[in-house]
Amino acid sequence: MVQVCLNGRRTAADGAGVPMSPKDMARSAAEAVAAGATAVHVHPKTPCGRDSLSPRVLAPVLEAIRARVAVPVGVTTGAWAEPDPAARLARVRDWPVRPDFASVNWHEPGAEAVAAQLLDMGVGVEAGIWSGTDGAARFTRSPLGPRVLRVLAEVTDPDPATAQSSARALLSGLGGAFARPVLLHGEEGGTWPVLRLAGRLGLATRIGLEDTLFLPDGRRAGGNGQLVAQGLVQYARSRPARPAGDRDGTSR
Repeated sequence: MVQVCLNGRRTAADGAGVPMSPKDMARSAAEAVAAGATAVHVHPKTPCGRDSLSPRVLAPVLEAIRARVAVPVGVTTGAWAEPDPAARLARVRDWPVRPDFASVNWHEPGAEAVAAQLLDMGVGVEAGIWSGTDGAARFTRSPLGPRVLRVLAEVTDPDPATAQSSARALLSGLGGAFARPVLLHGEEGGTWPVLRLAGRLGLATRIGLEDTLFLPDGRRAGGNGQLVAQGLVQYARSRPARPAGDRDGTSR
């Protein structure tokens, strides 16, 4: 699984390629899926470019993207979009159009209440576990752990020299993580090293303008479709080579 993360908390100041409107998010999602993405993660935004959990903002984004792609579409529930836990929960409860899944950052206040609400609504939960936080410790104690769709292991270390070590430490802290699937990804300078580690470990991953604006060779990415195409190449190259005897489905 390679998920595309269309825009994240970026703004128009990060370049014209970052999709901000429902129309542009849908177009970018279609390009990414055509390049091989199997799921979409998006941050719905107000006309002024602010992340929002408002039903009036979220619904047009989901409808526009679903008109262009047939893969699962998920959204953020990040506290920066609605800092008050009670207000965040109310926003989620009022969604008239529901995403297929939503990421919930386990280190944020009110995370478990939001996750429980989403599960009650039939929305899959990505448990966002960030490195450098107590998210892993909280999650491994959570009664909701066995019910989440997957663990979104997010390496916040932007240093390409140390991001893989940070990723391994994060995975170690998660332990078995209730035997839930793990999607491992990095951000900024750590994006490509962590994606390649995900390939070596056989884990799901993600790529997109939320995580990086640049291709592996340092060139500015032309859009999410180009990042997904390059991500799939990097991921495939990182996979361990199968023994010669296994290439025809036999072992020797």
